[in-house]
Amino acid sequence: MRILLTLLVACLATVSWAQTNPVLGKWKTIDDETGRVKSIVEITERDGKLYGQIIELFRLPEEDQNPICDDCEDDRKDQPALGMEIVRDMVQDGDELEWEDGTICDPKNGKVYDCEMWFDEDNMSELKVRGYILFLFRTQTWLRV
Repeated sequence: MRILLTLLVACLATVSWAQTNPVLGKWKTIDDETGRVKSIVEITERDGKLYGQIIELFRLPEEDQNPICDDCEDDRKDQPALGMEIVRDMVQDGDELEWEDGTICDPKNGKVYDCEMWFDEDNMSELKVRGYILFLFRTQTWLRV
């Protein structure tokens, strides 16, 4: 009986966390170099970690409308950008509004970067997403859809 009660409490805590986790949902990605909207990424939770998948692309008429990640070197090699899981294995930092220790893939060049995400102050409609290697980094602001 005690084990059943413990499992029930753990399940309820997990469901409660997932429902109140502000990073879950759809985010409009903005290119930090051009300021242009690039895609919609949906962030979901699996086994206590966050993952982000491209669910919509915004391409200029002269751009390839269904780009493939030719330069990727992992399981994303030769996969279409649309539907690609670009954010993987993010875990919550001690701060409830920060996530870290995951990776993010840039399907444009196939590179995989260490990743961290956070909200500035109390603005839950803008998510800061930073990809980095050592001390070199790029930070984008994603907007809640």
